[in-house]
Amino acid sequence: METLSVQVQTVFAELAERVAAREAARSISSLSGFFTRKTVRDGHYWYFKTSLPGRGQHEYYLGAESPALRRLIDAYQEGRPGEELEEGEIARLCAMLRAAGANTVDSAASRILKALADSGLFRLGGVLVGTYAFLAIGNILGIRWGAVAQTALSIGLPSLDANLPSVLEGLAMGFLPVPELDSRQPSTSYKVRGKSLRVDFLTPAVGKRLSKTVPIQRLGISATPLEMLDFLIEAPIATVAVDGGATHVNVPDAARFALHKLALAERRPLAQQAKAAKDREQGILLLTHLQRERAGDVDAALTRALERFPMVFNGVVKAARRLQESELRSLILSRSRK
Repeated sequence: METLSVQVQTVFAELAERVAAREAARSISSLSGFFTRKTVRDGHYWYFKTSLPGRGQHEYYLGAESPALRRLIDAYQEGRPGEELEEGEIARLCAMLRAAGANTVDSAASRILKALADSGLFRLGGVLVGTYAFLAIGNILGIRWGAVAQTALSIGLPSLDANLPSVLEGLAMGFLPVPELDSRQPSTSYKVRGKSLRVDFLTPAVGKRLSKTVPIQRLGISATPLEMLDFLIEAPIATVAVDGGATHVNVPDAARFALHKLALAERRPLAQQAKAAKDREQGILLLTHLQRERAGDVDAALTRALERFPMVFNGVVKAARRLQESELRSLILSRSRK
């Protein structure tokens, strides 16, 4: 791993601030697409057209022409010029980061992330986990990782019980309905057509029923229950995924991400030892950096695991016993003896 220069870290901080401000002011003009009107014998009917990953152009029916719908269309047309200017500035900052070697996501993943962000998933508490979170966390910490395989886009979801707004209400707030990634029976894993990328939805396991998928009614999808995920997504951090533009996402706290990686590696079956090795490598890389630069974060994450998440803490202790003598190993094992 390499440390990104102070100048690059400053550019990333500016990008994150701009995207956060854009997200806070999200409205219909935040969405890319256009309105179209169809005329039939009894009147005029409006649709909003946009592009969805793997599906190309898709249109949402909005209803017959009305004063409320007309105001929405006017607001979109009035707000787009300013939104496009801001998108241009964000794209410029992203180009600077790519040229300087910051961690970036591939184009297929960036399209999925944007569609999910536009659906309100991250606003509702969804958390990017796995390899893509590792890349984003690196930018937060000012670290450039080496080559990282990007094959699965994993999203951790808390329990979401709120009712879905209508399409019209959602558009007014700058959100589209959740994109349909796969038209087959409900699944927790979706393959992006024509790409090697897979999208996995996960949710914290409750009790010992790990085999049954959990419906997330608010989003119209199902998720796989996963042990220890509650520790990982309990206190997420808002940041951006850098691609051609930048997408607002939530990622786990870096120290929790690292501890979770170590604990997860200890619970992987024999057939997944290659994944376990990758988990340990990422966890140790992060913890080594954090112990040097942000030791308090590691201590706070360990304390939380010890107090509330015994499965995570016990897995971390087991992983620590594999490590060579180091300050990090001593810290973890000393906590286990208290």
